[in-house]
Amino acid sequence: MSLATGQRSLGDPDVRYPLWPPLTGGCPRTSTAETDYPVEVDYDYDRVPPGLFGPATRTGLDRWAPLLPPLPAPGLGEGGTPLIELEPGVFVKDESRNPTWSHKDRLNRCTVSAAAGVGAPGIVVASSGNHGLSASAFAARAGLRSVIVTGPTAPAFLQTYGAVVVPVPWEARRPVMRRIVERFGLHPVSSLTATHTGHPFGPEGYKTVSYEIHAEIGTPAAVFVPTGYAELLFGVAKGFAELRRLGVTDRVPRMFACEPAAAAPLTRALRYGLPAATVDVGPTEAYSIISQVSGYRGVVAVRESGGAALALDDARLRAAHAELARAGIWAELSSAAGLAGLRSVQPVDGPVVCIATSSGLKNWTAGGLETVSPQWPHVERLLTDAGLVPGDGS
Repeated sequence: MSLATGQRSLGDPDVRYPLWPPLTGGCPRTSTAETDYPVEVDYDYDRVPPGLFGPATRTGLDRWAPLLPPLPAPGLGEGGTPLIELEPGVFVKDESRNPTWSHKDRLNRCTVSAAAGVGAPGIVVASSGNHGLSASAFAARAGLRSVIVTGPTAPAFLQTYGAVVVPVPWEARRPVMRRIVERFGLHPVSSLTATHTGHPFGPEGYKTVSYEIHAEIGTPAAVFVPTGYAELLFGVAKGFAELRRLGVTDRVPRMFACEPAAAAPLTRALRYGLPAATVDVGPTEAYSIISQVSGYRGVVAVRESGGAALALDDARLRAAHAELARAGIWAELSSAAGLAGLRSVQPVDGPVVCIATSSGLKNWTAGGLETVSPQWPHVERLLTDAGLVPGDGS
């Protein structure tokens, strides 16, 4: 049912590629030594069924299959999360109601489907928590192995779905992940590049957040999004842009990226007119969305919607976290960034939506893991001892 036709560079929209294989390393033609440009999925919008945005006949992401990449991997009931009115005109989209308690389930239905589509034996992901848990759940559902490359202090829940967990020093995560891709032929479902590109199929799943919001309240004036690498921000913005393109709405909301002030690379990129930025990282309790680097997706989302990036200190995050708790929403601290962003700006006319990305369960299950040496023989031994079979990486 997918109407996906190919991949298109965000660095130059005229540069196009076939749909398969997914370009997990970004656009090879437009990327430079300083900036890696992502690609996105393009569609045959002229063939979108006229009733797609009418009354639902299917549930979850499958409802929106024409505007998603092919979904050969089975779902877990992702999507369809509640939109809760916190006060008149202020809504919270509670993504903690997804199967693994975070928004990442929308992304990983698409990325694991890509792994299944290319016939990979499994997936590998670099993650500090939510992304890894979600990816391993969808891999298990699809009958694929999963490897999570994480840091020395990682949530114990990463082992829930049988993933092989590889804890290494933070700076070694991506180099180790690249070696795993090359040696074992696993499909990467997180970014392999210096500035963030991520998986081209992943943010497509986040578009469904926009479709669901519009189905309930129409197009809001603004959406406030907890932001690390800005994949969710970009996906939500693209979803509303598609609704406008298809004539379902006549406008798009302003997109606000809500980052921890301890890093805030997107804020820096926008301030200095850069496609991406690298910054120093300070201490913060918002570990799920802290990032040293940004990517071009975030710049596109903010610029094309007339929005802004907001750098928020932990005091604002804690205040918003407490406000959500008083309203009966138990969120991870990082998830409160959307509401914290709203509370940090002048009142916005019209309805606004703050996305809460993850459950407070994620703050209560953190634990330490013994760090593995990032030297390849040690990592390889851990993986082979877990039963993974080396492949040619093709």
